[in-house]
Amino acid sequence: MAFSELLDQVGSLGWFQGLQTVALVVPIMWLNTHNLVDNFSGAVPSHRCWVPLLDNSTAQASGPEALGPEALLAVSIPLGPNHGPHQCRRFRHPQWQLLDPNATATNWSEAATEPCVDGWVYDRSTFTSTIVAEWDLVCDSQVLKTMSQSIFLAGVLVGAAIFGRVSDRYGRRLVLTWNYLLMAVWGTAAAFAPTFSMYCLFRFLVAMGSAGVMNNTAILMMEWMSEQARTLAMTFNALGYSLGMVLLAAMAYGLRDWTLLQLALSVPFFLFFVYSWWLAESARWLLITGRLEKGLRELQRVAAINGKKAVRDALTKEVLLSALQEELSVSQAPTGLGTLLCTPGLRLRTCASTLCWFAFGFTFYGLALDLQTLDSNIFLFQVLIGVLDIPAKIGSLMLLRCVGRRTIQAASLVLAGLCILANVLVPLEMRYLRSALAVLGLECIGVAFTCITIYSGELFPTVLRMTALGLGQVAARGGAMLGPLMRLLGKHHPTLPLLVYGTVPVLSGLTALLLPETQSLPLPDTIQDVQNQAVKKATARTRKHPVVKSTQF
Repeated sequence: MAFSELLDQVGSLGWFQGLQTVALVVPIMWLNTHNLVDNFSGAVPSHRCWVPLLDNSTAQASGPEALGPEALLAVSIPLGPNHGPHQCRRFRHPQWQLLDPNATATNWSEAATEPCVDGWVYDRSTFTSTIVAEWDLVCDSQVLKTMSQSIFLAGVLVGAAIFGRVSDRYGRRLVLTWNYLLMAVWGTAAAFAPTFSMYCLFRFLVAMGSAGVMNNTAILMMEWMSEQARTLAMTFNALGYSLGMVLLAAMAYGLRDWTLLQLALSVPFFLFFVYSWWLAESARWLLITGRLEKGLRELQRVAAINGKKAVRDALTKEVLLSALQEELSVSQAPTGLGTLLCTPGLRLRTCASTLCWFAFGFTFYGLALDLQTLDSNIFLFQVLIGVLDIPAKIGSLMLLRCVGRRTIQAASLVLAGLCILANVLVPLEMRYLRSALAVLGLECIGVAFTCITIYSGELFPTVLRMTALGLGQVAARGGAMLGPLMRLLGKHHPTLPLLVYGTVPVLSGLTALLLPETQSLPLPDTIQDVQNQAVKKATARTRKHPVVKSTQF
């Protein structure tokens, strides 16, 4: 772990770390807008079938002049389940008898109606255009909107699986830069997609890029920070997601057309791609993988930015070889996913942390589905979620410093699960209590996300860190894709989905107690470092509780 000493010499918390943190957090804000943009670009406006009497100017001119729009609507569209105009059917012929004051809605039969063969008319008072209105993703085609969301989540899953391993092989900064470009190009292309299938394809590619950005941003920040500043830096990273929710609400409020919104959220990534070439590659990764000359240049550059020119001049290749002799001798061993699952010191860490990632994705989307019904003003509610998330993330910073990673990871997941399970017992009439429990559960999930991002980076060595984080992201997105399907259990009993959503984080939180505490420990660079940590802890416990042997003569 000699790199920690080198980092302290060149500056582990200076101008360089501050500038790089800002440069990395700003794209995270815009990235989270892509994760949640479907709340606005995919909003389902009120709609009804297109009918000649109302929507054809020629038919209106030749129709009954004394009848107003409400009367023409009544004879053209049957009433739906919500006692308003039916959204998916229309009368084959005008039902003039319904104008009789004594007529009721039961005077028409299914045979007298037909689907919306001529299309739909959409309410454009809130959104001038959405993908739902663009490609008529309503009625029999409404499943396509859900499919587009699942395709996006699948893209994040695939991206996490690919770019985690690629980053461990080719570098964090290089993969991050090309993922910025990937999001910029395909996000812009999605705004001009000619068909729904092309839109889904472009969104899938954007999602792949977003996975690479999320993972590499967190690891780049972590590997350039000291142990004392690591939690603070990762909290800033988590706050980027919270501010992204507020940014999305503001952008969507000003741009009510989905094409303009998609374009406005994608173009900034061209700027991020350009300035990302200034970002420093992880010197920790460069040195551990044997790229000594590049690692030396990055360390000298950081020392110069942090105002330590004497240290910069003193750093030479010989100094690095002397300081990292032990790490370089063991870092050439083959590493990969099999190493995570087969190495005794890493197997438990991999399984337990992956389960925590899964619980985060699974529970977050389960809560989000409940929260969508809490407020009719989608813009205000999106801002509310983002604003409330900020004190939760700041509070998690203080808790992680005082209490430790393992305890907070377990407590946040268990508390989130208990909030969901509590809603099983709360009557539907107590709407405000149910809303408060749901919001509290969401904030606990936010704390769990902050913690698992830091925790995963500290549990695994540099040579496997991105592979492990990629595996965690795969688990999280797998949980996100599986979460909405649990709603189907509601057909058997309305409380079953909540029971599943609540049980999974509780069990995962208890599993997190099996993980070792990593607070105030330096980042491990090799598998040997991880094993040495376990030996030191075992030795410390032995010293605290000495074993006294009694010998009989």
